[in-house]
Amino acid sequence: MNRRSPWLTAAMVLVGLSFLAPLIVMVLTSLKPESEVLNPASVIPRTWTLANYRHVLGWSEEAPFGRWLLNSLFISTSITFLVLLFSSTAAYAISRLRLPGGSTFLAIVVLTMMLPAQLFLVPVYLILSWLGWLDTPAALIVPATAGGFGVFMLSQFMKAVPESIEEAARIDGCSSLGIYLHVNLPLVAPALATLAIFTFIASWNDFVGPLIFLDSIRNYTLPVGIALYQASYFTE
Repeated sequence: MNRRSPWLTAAMVLVGLSFLAPLIVMVLTSLKPESEVLNPASVIPRTWTLANYRHVLGWSEEAPFGRWLLNSLFISTSITFLVLLFSSTAAYAISRLRLPGGSTFLAIVVLTMMLPAQLFLVPVYLILSWLGWLDTPAALIVPATAGGFGVFMLSQFMKAVPESIEEAARIDGCSSLGIYLHVNLPLVAPALATLAIFTFIASWNDFVGPLIFLDSIRNYTLPVGIALYQASYFTE
């Protein structure tokens, strides 16, 4: 195995570069002038230029890419934080505190995961309109925190935590909140990291929600803004 490891590592690096090749070509193409883009002689630009970026970023009023990027970062980060907070507390209450009706509540949560998200677009739109949250970040942040995937996943991980650890913490005088913060959360940290990655990517790539719940161009997220830019103008 030791003799094969350098070759295996080299093969894995080549496979990784093959997956990154389209991204690398795209970046290099964006640094070419228009003449080289239309007549590509090589992948590497002969004349390096930032004119394409200056041209795109110059549309600050009709296509504020910087504002769209900040909107996406703020909304995705807020959704990820709130999902981790509410999902972990709900999972702790269901799996460790053994509240009455906890198993029934978990079954309802799993049932909601089987329903398509498009089914809730109209009622959520009406609720957000009644609250006056349309065309605000709250229209995307608040509904996204009610997902059941995080509650289900974290509850399964917390059920695997040995009860003896919690009993030892209680003997030392730790409260339920202290056990949640200092015992359960550190032990399920890999699950929290996985949930954070999934949530951030899903909220960042969300297209339908911002398209329906947001009206102002400056409030759009980056995916919707890029689609608007490509539809309103053109892509060379």
